[in-house]
Amino acid sequence: MPDLDTGHLFLTTLAPIKAGKAGDGSNTSCEQKVRATLAMLPAALQSPATQNTGLNSPFSRNKRTHLARMFVLSDVVYNGRNAQNPVVATAMGINPVEPQEIDKLNAAYLVFCADIDAVTEDGAALPHNLTPEEQTEVRKSYARKLWDTMGPELEEIYRNCVGFDGVNSADGFAEYLDRCHVETTMPFHDYYLKLPKFNELSIPKLLAGILVPAGIGLLALVLWLFGMSSVLGISTLLLFVLGFIIAAVAAVLSARYALNNGAKPLPPGEYDDLPSVLKALYVQQTFADFAIDHQGADADKIYEDFGAFLKTHKPEDKMSPTQNPGVISIAAEGGLSS
Repeated sequence: MPDLDTGHLFLTTLAPIKAGKAGDGSNTSCEQKVRATLAMLPAALQSPATQNTGLNSPFSRNKRTHLARMFVLSDVVYNGRNAQNPVVATAMGINPVEPQEIDKLNAAYLVFCADIDAVTEDGAALPHNLTPEEQTEVRKSYARKLWDTMGPELEEIYRNCVGFDGVNSADGFAEYLDRCHVETTMPFHDYYLKLPKFNELSIPKLLAGILVPAGIGLLALVLWLFGMSSVLGISTLLLFVLGFIIAAVAAVLSARYALNNGAKPLPPGEYDDLPSVLKALYVQQTFADFAIDHQGADADKIYEDFGAFLKTHKPEDKMSPTQNPGVISIAAEGGLSS
């Protein structure tokens, strides 16, 4: 299940953009309208330049989105001709100058990618695994959350996409976005503080399951070739055939087991959910200020003030007080959530 890994859902959706002009009375195409709307979306407050705008990314209005990106894909990239052996091509009469068929998209697409906590409730524990049905519910729950927190922006963007007409509710948007969903085949995760126990394969056991029956079959063949027709009352020719059949079946099952084991999602880290990440940033900054302010203070003063620090900043409560999403520090405007 490539969409799910380390307790996160790596969401990818492709929505085809309508052909022709946008329905706003202008001569702008739907594709250009989408591009212009995306260009006007404020970025997260991650630098002095963006902080001065006072406008945060609409994706920062929820606490499930680690990263999000929207862009227009007009067409696939041409990677050149399909490689072929020149000797074989000459022998088959293939002319390397003749043009080959080129892959093209049937429309421009609005691509939306997001790395989100695989939960249906803010602050819930990250799951180790989810069934396909549970993954679908996580995607829909996230889409409903997006609609509730940034519905006007989403409507302005997706109104130019095929099939969006009539979508005017959180449930409707969740169904629409799920129809646009495509599987993420290569998720990327970088939050681990310590490596978990990975899914392991016992290579010696897998090899033994293949090599032992194959060895028995090979030995039986050698005995049969040297004139020994049976061993312990069993035909050596039959042992040879059964040995290699069992080895072939074991090889297929071992390969399938290895592939299924590799497809299992990695477990989540201990503090990988977005509320924990934001809380860690918050505590880091507030404690740094505490340490600076108490340089040279006596032990009793530090002890008393640290008790007040714990009561005020509640390190054990990851939901509040904390740093807001989309800002580089709690010192930024709108950076503090309490």
